[in-house]
Amino acid sequence: MPSFGERLNQLRKSKNLKAEDLADIVGVKRRIIFMYEKDEAKPSFDVLIALANYFDVSLDYLVGRSDQPERR
Repeated sequence: MPSFGERLNQLRKSKNLKAEDLADIVGVKRRIIFMYEKDEAKPSFDVLIALANYFDVSLDYLVGRSDQPERR
């Protein structure tokens, strides 16, 4: 299964978002998004929830525990 960083990168690109735009949406700096995507940093719970809400996916999907993006 893809890592969190790979999954985040795929989701961001699927929405045609720049890292800067996603950073503004979830309240972090652009470089932090790149660090997440390279698996060099992990988001806080608040950011993780904001990402899952924005992309309308489950937390399990976002962190690579499931291949099913649907929320239950």
